[in-house]
Amino acid sequence: MRKRALITGASRGIGAQVAGVLAQEGYDLLLVCRSSSKEINDLKEELEGKYGIHVETALCDVSDSAQVETLVKKAGDIHVLINNAAISYVGLLTDMSVEQWHQVINTNLSSVFYLCRLIVPQMVQRKEGRIINVSSVWGNVGASTEVAYSASKGGVNSFTKALAKELAPSNVQVNAVAFGIIDTRMNACLSKEELEALTGEIPADRIGEAIEAGEMIRQILNAPSYFTGQVVTMDGGWT
Repeated sequence: MRKRALITGASRGIGAQVAGVLAQEGYDLLLVCRSSSKEINDLKEELEGKYGIHVETALCDVSDSAQVETLVKKAGDIHVLINNAAISYVGLLTDMSVEQWHQVINTNLSSVFYLCRLIVPQMVQRKEGRIINVSSVWGNVGASTEVAYSASKGGVNSFTKALAKELAPSNVQVNAVAFGIIDTRMNACLSKEELEALTGEIPADRIGEAIEAGEMIRQILNAPSYFTGQVVTMDGGWT
């Protein structure tokens, strides 16, 4: 029986590329997104046809603990959990509403707790499992006008390190990747001038591709079991 992986934020960008990577690795998949039904089902058909795996899809707002509980009850065995779903808010902290703050924190950080809390027990019982959290360099250093996003990703980094220590005796590895700027829809809000300014600060002289993010996650997935509790930075040499 093939192992199964659950990927959040899987309809596009990094999530979709990770789905492709795990399909190549022979995993059956449970692809989760909030509302992009057509995109995620198109991806399902593509991956099943290309790799001969079984793919299930689910619409779930991972910022809502009740929806996550319903999702996990139907999920079955999960051997790999990729916490990728995230949103951003760009603007001054003083212009941000309490509701917007909670939406960013719940989507980016609380969702990681909701999913891990429910999926970890089966991994511990099997004495096997891998959790990879998608983070950001802004979680390492912070970004002006992205305070909530930075705080949420900083929380993901600390969550990763702490949970890894908790689960290491059960042979469950927990790691994260702090990505620099990656060419995804989340960054579509950047103007041409802003993008050029950011690129000029990156030693690699370009932004990253989503497929490169997927390949980085493949390497962590296949790393030795002694590799746990790490927040790997991939940013073209920026930090």
